[in-house]
Amino acid sequence: MDLPTFQLIAVYAILGLVVLAFFREWAGPDIVALAALGAVILTGALSVEEALDVFKNPAPITIACMFILSAGLERSGCIDIMGSLFQRVAGKGELRVLITLMLLAAALSAFVNNTPVVVVFLPIVLSLAKTTGLKASRLLIPLSFASILGGTCTLTGTSTNLIIDGVVQGYGEPAFKMFELTKLGLVYAAVGFLYILLVGRRLLPVRETLDEEIEPAANRYFLTQFRVEPDSPLVGKMLTDTLIKDIPDLRVLEVRRRGIPLAISLARLEIKPDDRILLKVHGPGFHELRDTEGIVFDAEKRFHLKELEERQLKLMEGIVGPQSSLIARTLKDLRFRQRFGVQILAVHRQGQDLRADFGDVVLHFGDVLLIQGSVDAINRVQRELDFIKISEPREKFPAGGKAIIGAGITLGFVLGAAFQVIPIAGLALLAAIAMLVTGTLKPQEAYRSVGWNILFLIFGMLALGRAMEATGGAQLLVDGIMRAFGGSSPVIVLAVVYLLSSILTELISNNAVAALLSPIVLGIAEALGVDARPFIVAMMFGCSASFATPIGYQTNTYIYGAGGYRFADFARIGIPLNLILWVVAVFLIPVFWPFLP
Repeated sequence: MDLPTFQLIAVYAILGLVVLAFFREWAGPDIVALAALGAVILTGALSVEEALDVFKNPAPITIACMFILSAGLERSGCIDIMGSLFQRVAGKGELRVLITLMLLAAALSAFVNNTPVVVVFLPIVLSLAKTTGLKASRLLIPLSFASILGGTCTLTGTSTNLIIDGVVQGYGEPAFKMFELTKLGLVYAAVGFLYILLVGRRLLPVRETLDEEIEPAANRYFLTQFRVEPDSPLVGKMLTDTLIKDIPDLRVLEVRRRGIPLAISLARLEIKPDDRILLKVHGPGFHELRDTEGIVFDAEKRFHLKELEERQLKLMEGIVGPQSSLIARTLKDLRFRQRFGVQILAVHRQGQDLRADFGDVVLHFGDVLLIQGSVDAINRVQRELDFIKISEPREKFPAGGKAIIGAGITLGFVLGAAFQVIPIAGLALLAAIAMLVTGTLKPQEAYRSVGWNILFLIFGMLALGRAMEATGGAQLLVDGIMRAFGGSSPVIVLAVVYLLSSILTELISNNAVAALLSPIVLGIAEALGVDARPFIVAMMFGCSASFATPIGYQTNTYIYGAGGYRFADFARIGIPLNLILWVVAVFLIPVFWPFLP
């Protein structure tokens, strides 16, 4: 076997393993993509210099800057203003709430990354559902779908568009304009809205969120902390033989010794003088119990405990974010009680409640955790672990002068892109710098806001796509498609390109599909002898049309666990929408972007 043949086979083997790894979730998509980059170098499919060329692509830099721009809008309070507007005008009727929610989500998602839009609206929607009696499961899928539809309206509305635009520019195609996609994007949004309101709404399920399944939201716990005095009869005894055994309905959550939380099992803990013990007492009648012959006073008299403080303990839901250090680790390894003073009561994944024996469950992005602890403790978890609190509205960012600055920077970016002052990548970089220079966003916040996992995924898949082109693998696929459909009209081939993009996006990352298919689609257009623009647009919209599964698009993954959905809910609602938009695209793309210029 000669070297070129070996490299061609190796590239196809790598591609097959990558797709399988994505589908089976053997590792994070970014790790899989980086492994693919390393593999194409090791097999010689790409030289080191050729592999490093992928880092010159402007798309990942643009996407990183858009993350920063979105974070600036969020931290300045701009998105919170939109959330407050939604709360004021949404009303209590389901139809009115849906229309208001979808319009606002789509409008915001057209110009900023749609993930923070969904993150901000999630707790607002859940809170509204509780106060109005509406079911969150009938609101969250429309929220995610509207954010996806809004993202199709502009070049910067979704990272997929930016990736494809960056790749095709490298092959000599002219850059897309900021609003070049808007004409079809608005039709997409209108069709999608009508479908959801008239048809999809009838298919939306009624599901309970995790905290509703376990207990009512109003049922709270209280914490009280004590210090063990030197003459207490507890000293020298095992914790499980004293407090836990003798006081009904009481749990010990934490023991601090000399100010440090003890990291050993409470079952093996021997009490020492001056230990500070954090207790949990169940029920809204805690304060009444303290004024009677109840648990706290009995314990205080009998064990010589000195009360230090009491705090309300709340039950809250939160989603594991895409950049969280929780991913690929178990709850047992993370030691939440020792690190944060909170307890994990349940894990919710793919419609399954994992309350029992979930300590060894390896966490994934999108898992919903039910945690209990003080508000301060849960906020620490949220800040440090990309843990998105959804059971009640998150802490809002104050809107003031920074909101005006953030909105002004974004408006300047949009206008600059519309009038093509400089390329989009340059404008995005300037907008990100402006967010930092004006103090709208702190450097640490900017670093945390960037989806580094998405960038690494893009770089890895760009390298694999480049390797397929260099070894002739991409041309082989083009030849196969042409043998099957070459005798058909360009419209049929365009329909195949769109459908292939959409199906692959439902199974693996939309960004990975965009990077892989771009050179193949350009080859198809060249083989047909027609303008590549219609096929590029078909790929852009196909890669964004992810409605049938909760794994193809990040916003779907977020609302999947939060709404208590099942996998089949997305298929039942999303497959008809995918097919409808497929027909719309096949009909309108050749009208807006003719095959022959």
